[in-house]
Amino acid sequence: MTPSLLAAPARADSIETDALAATPAAGVETAMFWLNNNGANLKNATPYNVQTTVAKIMSPAGGTTPDTKPGTTPPALPPTPADTNAKTPTTTSGKVFFVGTDGQPHWCTGTAVQSQYRNLVATAGHCVYNTQGFDATLDKWVFVPEYANGTTPWGLYVGKQAFTHYDFTVYQDYDRDYAFATVYSGVVTSAAGGLTSTARLVDTVGGQGLAWNQPLHSRVDVFGYPAGPHPDGNQPYTGETLESSSGRTTSALVPSLKAEELTAVESPFTGEGSLGSSWLLRYDTTSQVGYLNGITISVADTDGNQHYDTSLAPYFDSELMSVYSAAANSWTGSLT
Repeated sequence: MTPSLLAAPARADSIETDALAATPAAGVETAMFWLNNNGANLKNATPYNVQTTVAKIMSPAGGTTPDTKPGTTPPALPPTPADTNAKTPTTTSGKVFFVGTDGQPHWCTGTAVQSQYRNLVATAGHCVYNTQGFDATLDKWVFVPEYANGTTPWGLYVGKQAFTHYDFTVYQDYDRDYAFATVYSGVVTSAAGGLTSTARLVDTVGGQGLAWNQPLHSRVDVFGYPAGPHPDGNQPYTGETLESSSGRTTSALVPSLKAEELTAVESPFTGEGSLGSSWLLRYDTTSQVGYLNGITISVADTDGNQHYDTSLAPYFDSELMSVYSAAANSWTGSLT
């Protein structure tokens, strides 16, 4: 981490922070909910389908502009050498699981991000906060990097504290639809059926860097787990494998979300499952790390051909950096 980039204090008045599992005891209960019965709740979870698509995108005349100088924090390389045959960041990417307001288990895409305490996950704000009430977080929130078929190859990480922008929770401002969650050190099921602690998240899987106030028309690589169908019913993705696309960012205005400062990128991802997908700037396929510069909050079919072709994300500016800074300086510890 570059201390000079984090020297400026975060704007406390713009940051919303709320408990996920406030105590280790609550965290153990959450972990067992997902790991019991051979991971049955993980296997039965379905992709979150809240605010997955928008009907109309407009290109504002002024466009989205930086509010301060551009900045970055560096990524952390995965401790295990990257699979040179894999072109996607398999270890830092995964799924965030939670119980929705319908009482059922759901998931979105999430990403491990480097931070002071190496314990941070980034995803869409509405994959952490209940947008039907905006006054509560979603229940039993966890992150599973490289999740596949009910397995937790790098452990399960229970969320402790959620951080987002005040404007998102109070004013339903989707220009701020992003969240960072601190997580306890990982856990796996022990031979006796209890929990065994593992290491901190980024110590185990690595972490992506962060970039803010970057110029538009930058090339980004998008990584996520799309699962839903296109409007014509075609379903090209299963949600079981990490998919990728790439393109250059543009500004976007979305009236249905009351969002005026979004960014858009050409992408064939369908909405369900891809919420929370990472947009990585300067992604390197050899090291499998880059700089998080966007998080998918919805998708759109802009040409009316019944296939989604565009993903949308909040623009990462100094307001995003303030939220990140607060989360990055929050210690968690272990559950056991």
